Amino acid sequence: MNDLDIKEKALQERAKRLEELEKEIQEKEKALKQKEKQKKQIILRLSPSLWQDISAWANDDFRSINSQIEYILTKAVKDRKKDNHKQS
Repeated sequence: MNDLDIKEKALQERAKRLEELEKEIQEKEKALKQKEKQKKQIILRLSPSLWQDISAWANDDFRSINSQIEYILTKAVKDRKKDNHKQS
């Protein structure tokens, strides 16, 4: 085996390892997406006026009421994290 053959074999092994790592990453990403899809259910009691306001807002944004509430909560959490980060 000459020097060129050794280098080619090493490159092939690296390529194989990269393919394995890429597969592993894809599997982990898939698992994370599956985990994200598993949403928790809660019972939420709202006043009729708040329900109407959220319903109108959801309608304006072409979302379901559930999606609108999730959007509002997600935005509030992100804003809170930003505010806490600024204070540090």
